[in-house]
Amino acid sequence: QVQLVESGGGSVQAGDSLRLSCTASRGTFGSWSWFRHTIEKERDFVAADTWRGGKARYTDSVKGRFTIFGDNRQNTLFLQMNSLKPEDTGVYYCAAASSSIPETTQDDYAYWGQGTQVTVSS
Repeated sequence: QVQLVESGGGSVQAGDSLRLSCTASRGTFGSWSWFRHTIEKERDFVAADTWRGGKARYTDSVKGRFTIFGDNRQNTLFLQMNSLKPEDTGVYYCAAASSSIPETTQDDYAYWGQGTQVTVSS
């Protein structure tokens, strides 16, 4: 059973930055992603990429502010979040899938982390 463990969440002010990490217990994947659970939406897509990188996809609201990237040697996925806004507040989840197509719907991902809280104050 693959385990994904997120870290890096916290409470920050609007305009600040955070970097989330997600470490997989084993193996390689075809693709992995970040979703978030906010007051308005449950498990909303944020960003995804192939395990090897190079095909990143983002939801419109984070384009230009967030960057998804991975370190394959450490089986770790990152989400660099800059210029954070209060509407970015939520629980952020890492997810992984066997498919090498970075999908944007939660049903496409078989493996999930436990989530990490991000709170952005105005």
